[in-house]
Amino acid sequence: MYAFEIERPETVEEAIKALSRDEAQPLGGGQTLIPTLKQRLAMPSVLVSLTGIAAMRGICTDDAGLLCIGGGTTHGEVAAGADKFAGLAMMAAKIGDPAVRNRGTMGGSLANNDPSACWPAAALGAGATIVTDKREIAADDFFQGMFDTARDEGEIITEAKFPVPEKSAYAKFEQPASRFALVAAFVAKYSGGVRVAITGASESGVFRWTEAEEALGRDFGPGALDGLHVEPDGMIGDLHGTPEYRAHLVGVMTRRAVEAAR
Repeated sequence: MYAFEIERPETVEEAIKALSRDEAQPLGGGQTLIPTLKQRLAMPSVLVSLTGIAAMRGICTDDAGLLCIGGGTTHGEVAAGADKFAGLAMMAAKIGDPAVRNRGTMGGSLANNDPSACWPAAALGAGATIVTDKREIAADDFFQGMFDTARDEGEIITEAKFPVPEKSAYAKFEQPASRFALVAAFVAKYSGGVRVAITGASESGVFRWTEAEEALGRDFGPGALDGLHVEPDGMIGDLHGTPEYRAHLVGVMTRRAVEAAR
């Protein structure tokens, strides 16, 4: 590690002010950022901890029936408290291990947009709205590629709003060492249609499998996916799996998610 300052604001306004300092970087649960600092892949001079901002913690339902989750809410809190949204609680319970779930935050995961992270699939699969200190961004517009989002520098994710589906589930093929998704599928059925989001597979990060959405919108059952597949072009290839293997797993995990949702 190296020397840096740390600030612990208690309000969003204080955090925004602290992040205006040169080379300042927000710190959520630190599950991604701290290992990055240890490897000197990032060297901010100031870390602004967001964990002390009470307004960014907690789970509630608003007047429109949306499930609202504060950006500083941990994975473990969602796993235990999102009982109105089974697929979301299921997803959060599968993240990392107890230490990670008790420290890592929703906002940190969404902001980092790791191509194998679980939260981007949940937000995109549910058609969530990402709320920052400046604006609201639809999940379809928020995720823009591997480790890339529509969030501006210094912009803080304060909340995410999730429409609660009729049925939902998350199926994850876990990379056993990291517990990230080798491939995972989030499926949500609404009265107006079905959304399917895939993480862990694509070099471009999380994506919607629209062909599967259309088929499941006509018949919400695993049989609706028969004959459907994604092409291996653009899929991640590494020592854990070839592009062809990941493309195959997209179909397998989507079927499992549909079966679990039913």
